[in-house]
Amino acid sequence: MSAVKRRERDTIIQALRAGVVPKLGLQHIQVGRVGEIAELVKDMDRLADGGAAIRFVIGEYGSGKTFFLNLIRLVALEKGLVVMSADLAPDRRIYATGGQARALYAEMARNLSTRTRPDGGAMASIVERFVSEASREAETQEKQTGEIIRERLAHFEEMTGGFEFASVVRRYWEGHETGDEDLKSAALRWLRGEFSTRTDARAALGVRTIVDDQNVYDQLKLMSAFVCAAGYKGLLVSLDEMVNLFKLTSSQARNANYEQILRILNDVLQGSAENLGFLFGGTPEFLMNTRRGLYSYEALQSRLSENNFAQDGRVDLSGPVIRLANLTPEDLFVLLSNIRKVMQEPDSALPDEALQAFMSHCSQRIGEAYFRTPRNTVTAFVNMLSVLEQNPGTKWFDLIEEIEVGQDGGDDLSDIDENGADPATPPQNGGDELTSFKL
Repeated sequence: MSAVKRRERDTIIQALRAGVVPKLGLQHIQVGRVGEIAELVKDMDRLADGGAAIRFVIGEYGSGKTFFLNLIRLVALEKGLVVMSADLAPDRRIYATGGQARALYAEMARNLSTRTRPDGGAMASIVERFVSEASREAETQEKQTGEIIRERLAHFEEMTGGFEFASVVRRYWEGHETGDEDLKSAALRWLRGEFSTRTDARAALGVRTIVDDQNVYDQLKLMSAFVCAAGYKGLLVSLDEMVNLFKLTSSQARNANYEQILRILNDVLQGSAENLGFLFGGTPEFLMNTRRGLYSYEALQSRLSENNFAQDGRVDLSGPVIRLANLTPEDLFVLLSNIRKVMQEPDSALPDEALQAFMSHCSQRIGEAYFRTPRNTVTAFVNMLSVLEQNPGTKWFDLIEEIEVGQDGGDDLSDIDENGADPATPPQNGGDELTSFKL
């Protein structure tokens, strides 16, 4: 294991104690799922080569979906891709008529990440890189920068919404050249989907359209082409908590979202998308429920049905659906060992005997769930290490029996109405039963 930076260590500890996935340092604690990761790495290479990919990452609550999605996100950044990510919510969905789709796009744009800006907020740096690359090319070819920018954006006008997109980028360059910070800010707001009315956009930028509910997918395709023009390898869109579509009570609203997913799936599988990939994280219910899940939409069910030959221990990871295999007890032991290495100095680290006693205690409390959905188990372990660190005289064997760990019950599958109202909003980050540690 490579040395753990202080910032990574703090991020890992804080996130795991809260029961959420850290965005930094995942490589220090990752275990298992070698085959799944290898397949997704191939997808990232395909995107960089001009292809497209789509995956539905399916797993139970607490099984590690978000961890897996964030790990692939880091892989994509390392390979020179740009990543847009967001969680679906009652007020954020793929298709809508009341602003929820634009809200999802705006959230993805705020979380836009590059290798040098892994924490999001990378839109300005991407546009600046595009302008800088055009300026360097203009110097080499002894042309005007504006001419090079027009040449680089010419093919955008053949794409849906491309004329306005290109116009906004040119307006940013004009602000760059004249030092007009207001013009640059307005262009970035448009690209991030923050204009709510066409009137405001026209007054600020002279364009007649904005990012709205009807053109979010088209905007993602434009953004993919733009990041490539700026020198990146492609765009990965990562969406988690897809179960929020399953929870919509309006069949019309659900089907409209599923139809949009079908459009994306067809574009990717038929080769119509370039340098663009999608990751959707959801539960088995979201995928397989024939009344409200993806399988309720016949066209999606036929395309997402899994290989019948992948049975009796045989696996096929080449299809759109990736089912996350449960961690084994051995995997969890390695995971706890990795967390121990991150949190403790070698000369004061817990012995393996303590890890085995901790796992045995969890097994007695919640059975196999302690390693199949390990979120609460990991949180309890981090809490125990924190107590030992802050109380040097305390012995680990005195604490084991005081650990209270509950089975991860997952999100409350309460319904969301058509307008996004959730009568019983579930706890954030899933899990209706939080791990506790008492002294």
